Amino acid sequence: MVIQIFGKKSCNNTKKAERFFKERNIKYQFIDLNKYPISKGELKVITNKFSIDDLLDVEGTEYKKRNLQYFVYDTQELLDENPCLYKTPILRYKNSVTLGYHPDIWHEWIKK
Repeated sequence: MVIQIFGKKSCNNTKKAERFFKERNIKYQFIDLNKYPISKGELKVITNKFSIDDLLDVEGTEYKKRNLQYFVYDTQELLDENPCLYKTPILRYKNSVTLGYHPDIWHEWIKK
């Protein structure tokens, strides 16, 4: 079992997700979105569950700092150019995906 965690080191929910799996000795792969963008293949799997607009963190500091609420933009292009604007953590296990902190779902993954 290998879980992929897409996130940012500064994100508290990403830290909590990492801790969740560490405490249970479950292997995971951390992908820092500030260093490595989500590949097109990974994004396709993620957007099968969530729309691209769901992935944009409109409550985050980066979004507000850039005053994006006042602009018209293509969400896909915006996220491609600024991966720090993703809502995190995004977790993937096989074809299952979660967005945000959802330990109840992760417990189900572990049981499988």
